[in-house]
Formats: sequence, C-alpha cells, structure tokens
Amino acid sequence: MAFLVMASGVAGLWALSPWIGKRATDIMREGLTFGRDAAFDENAMGNTFAHLSWEALTLLSPIFLLTVAAALLTPFLLGGWLFSPKSLALNFERLDPLSGIKRMFSMQSVGELVKAVLKSLLIGGVIWWVVRHEMDHLFALIAQPVDAALVSFVRMLLFASLALVCGLAIIAMLDVPFQLWQYYAKLRMTKEEVRQEYKEMEGDPQLKARIRAQQREMSRKRMMSEVPNADVVVTNPTHYAVALKYDSGAMGAPQVVAKGMNLIAQNIRELASANNVPVLEAPPLARALYRHAEVGDQIPAALYTAVAEVMAYVYQLNQYLAGGAKLPPDVPRTLPVPADLDPGAAD
Repeated sequence: MAFLVMASGVAGLWALSPWIGKRATDIMREGLTFGRDAAFDENAMGNTFAHLSWEALTLLSPIFLLTVAAALLTPFLLGGWLFSPKSLALNFERLDPLSGIKRMFSMQSVGELVKAVLKSLLIGGVIWWVVRHEMDHLFALIAQPVDAALVSFVRMLLFASLALVCGLAIIAMLDVPFQLWQYYAKLRMTKEEVRQEYKEMEGDPQLKARIRAQQREMSRKRMMSEVPNADVVVTNPTHYAVALKYDSGAMGAPQVVAKGMNLIAQNIRELASANNVPVLEAPPLARALYRHAEVGDQIPAALYTAVAEVMAYVYQLNQYLAGGAKLPPDVPRTLPVPADLDPGAAD
C-alpha cells in the first residue's frame, strides 16, 4: 500500500514539476520581496507568512489529493474496503498489560519486528545512496541563480523520490505475497473448528445417531404391532421371519407387514404364536421375501404362485381349526421359488 501511495505521489510530482517549479519560484520571490513600509509594519511578517503558507499548501494540494486518492483506492486491489464498527467499540481487554506483553513477545510480533528492521535497512540504504550520489549537485545549488537552482532541486527531488519508490517496490514484491499467505493461513480452520462447523451445519452426529435409533425403534414397534393382524408368518426357520397379510377387497396381492432377522425374527415368531397367527417354515420363500420385499410393499410377481399356495394352506388350516374340515391340510414342503430370488440357493 505504501508503495502505491508513494508511486502516485512521485507520478504527480513528475507530471506537475514544471508548474510546481514556476509556482515555487514565484512564492520564493514574493517571500523575499518587500517594501519599506512592510519593514516597519509589525503585522507584515505574520500576514506574509500566512499568505505564503496558503500559497505553499495550494502548491502541494494536487500531490496531497493524489496520495489520498491512492490510499483510499488501494484497498480495492486487495479485496475492497472493510469497515467494522466492532473495532471502535470499547474493549477493556485491549488495556490489559499482560495481554499486551504476550503480544509483544509473540512469534508474530518478532516476525513483524524483523520485517520492520529489514525495511528500515533497505530504505536507509536507498537514502544513503541518493545523498551520496547527489551531494555534489546539492552543494552546487548555492552558486546557481534562483530559477536554475529550483529546477535542479526539483530534479534531485524527483530522482530521490524515484529511488525511494524503487526501494518500496522491492519491499512490496516481497511483503505483499507474504501478507496474503499469512492472511489466508489465518482464515484456514483447525480440525476442531471444522468439526464444530460440521456439527452446527449438519447437527451433532451423536444426537443424530440417537434420533435415528429412536426412529428405528418406533418403526420396529409399528411393524410389530401389525404381526397379530397378519395371516401367516413365513420363517427360515430361525434366521428370517416375514409376516404376510392379504385382503382381497383392498389389496391386489399379499403385502409384507413385518420382517426381521435373528432376534427380531424370533420376536415376530413369538408374537405370532401368542396371537394364533400360523407360522410356516419355508426357508427359500422366507429368504426371497426378506431380500426382495420391504415392509408395506406387495410381494414380487415372481412369488405369486408360491405365496398363493401358502395362502391356500392358511385358508384350509383356518377351516380345520374352525371345525369345517375333518383333517388338517398338508403342510406345503416344496414351493416354486425362482432360484434367482433366493439368496441362499447358491450356498
């Protein structure tokens, strides 16, 4: 930023140097010229000084305006203006001497100190080289006429300013990339901050896991509440259990109302037995229904024939239990389950 401000000032000085030289000559001539009456006027010196100060300020105002404009526009090159009212708020922590001492001896402060020393050495070296290079010309101004001396002085001023800008350019080429790297490094979040942000955006994983567990439990309870209303439970006999229900007036095909493995399968069998729901051991059909039908879905079309035999058996069994038949029906042993639907067929 300092480089661009200085460069704009030097550019303005270079562009306006003829006008600045002429105006400076006029101001100097006017300041060194006075009449007899002014010599005996007590207020003349003060009035003359105020007038000449205003003229000098007017002379330098274009340079001031250029540097101020550069100072205001430069932040746009690095992302735009940033106004934070929070920085103006009263904060007593900034007055804490212990915090101040910690900041003074932090690694960042040491780094800034090293950079400041290197910058001072570079700028000091540039100034020393300019003074040594222009020393003879500077002392020669004493013997020159006023007009020529002012032109030479402006030339030396431009040369010194240009050398100083070159020195600042070297600093800017080294410091700006480092400042940008340091700024973006501070923006990077730590692993803990990333985890915290994920929790805020997505929710606490532990809380979400508990919610999912509760949802699964509620779903399981709803599923188990349908078992007493099922028409039949098809089992593996121990690993799988699938409860089926069929209502010819409301369903196009039998529907899976509950299913489960291992412990859940055992609970389904026990609940079915407690509510007098027939339990049929048909391992291929149980495996196929468990794999290819979800709770609430109708059975796959490829299993219609096998399930139809099961439903016929259940109808006959209910008739026998009600006293409408003398002999119990034969338990279906071989059901037409396609091999590609039975996950245990290849075992």
